[in-house]
Amino acid sequence: MTGILLAEDEPRIASFVAKGLRGAGLIPTVVTDGPSALDYATTGDFDLLVLDIGLPGLDGFEVLRRLRASGSELPVIILTARDSVTDTVAGLEGGADDYMAKPFRFEELLARIRLRLREDRTAAPTVLRAGDLSLDLHSRRLAVNGREVDLSAREFALAETFLRNPGRVLTREQLLSRVWGYDFDPGSNVVDVYVGYLRRKLGGGYLVTVRGMGYRLEPG
Repeated sequence: MTGILLAEDEPRIASFVAKGLRGAGLIPTVVTDGPSALDYATTGDFDLLVLDIGLPGLDGFEVLRRLRASGSELPVIILTARDSVTDTVAGLEGGADDYMAKPFRFEELLARIRLRLREDRTAAPTVLRAGDLSLDLHSRRLAVNGREVDLSAREFALAETFLRNPGRVLTREQLLSRVWGYDFDPGSNVVDVYVGYLRRKLGGGYLVTVRGMGYRLEPG
């Protein structure tokens, strides 16, 4: 699962790009303000960040500065105004890997995203481990203390999200957006249903319910 974090506060652009990314087989997560962009970008859940400069709360320059100051090497493509050469230069000097000027064609943005993903692929882990759990991202197989577990595509995505965040409480809203996408009904109980499926397959007490908050993976 290739996760793309899209930080864009204009709904029309965010919807257009997210739809295109899903159609290209990528998994977009949309955030609409700077603090959320920084919070999500530092989780380690994403393979690339598409970052608009004009975000509320924290602008894109500050998000990028703090992200790089934290030691993150997450590839970043910034979105700038077409006539803003200063913004483009500042973004690249601040640690961005590439830029796109608005308005842009989605096909070009997708090509740039794929190029950056190929460049970063050698550094990406192929197996996620947490305690006696391991998830092979290539074969899409989960092992529990050496015992292989068969997963559906959605269960795999859910397991990957938990293994990227061991010990961290993930809210239902976070799981819904990362595994099902923002176009899914937020009132649905699908998260609870699939956590139940995954819990039964894992066995033991790996997935803990945190009342009033969400779920946490305890690797054991």
